[in-house]
Amino acid sequence: MAEQAVYEELVRQISAFGAVKRELGRALPADCPSGSAAVLTLLERHGDMRMSKLAELLAVDMSVTSRHVAHVAERGWIDRSPDPADKRGRILRLTPAGRARVEELARCTTRLLAERLSDWSDDEVTQLTLLMARLRRCFDEQSPRTPAITT
Repeated sequence: MAEQAVYEELVRQISAFGAVKRELGRALPADCPSGSAAVLTLLERHGDMRMSKLAELLAVDMSVTSRHVAHVAERGWIDRSPDPADKRGRILRLTPAGRARVEELARCTTRLLAERLSDWSDDEVTQLTLLMARLRRCFDEQSPRTPAITT
């Protein structure tokens, strides 16, 4: 197990990572803020879904999800159709314009990362990606290693 100071530095680095996310958000087109980009990306990655599932994946409440969904629907990037299993619900799905938008968003963020990491080797970028994925898995809600917080 690493020493306390190593974990303290890791906490500082994770806290400062918000600046990276904000910079990536600024690279997005003005008509597609980060919340809308997240909706489109999740639909592209996970396929058609109900709004409740999207809210869960976004880790925000339904009112926030509804605003993001309304934004992308107004632009024609998603369709909202009745859920055959429950007519009160809606199934969200990407339109062809939405798929094109996801591709454009990926190009924007990839271009920024390539620019900012231009002095990194491919191996270093791969190592960072693998370590970040491993860190995320450690905090996955399904992870048996996630201890309960007691007060």
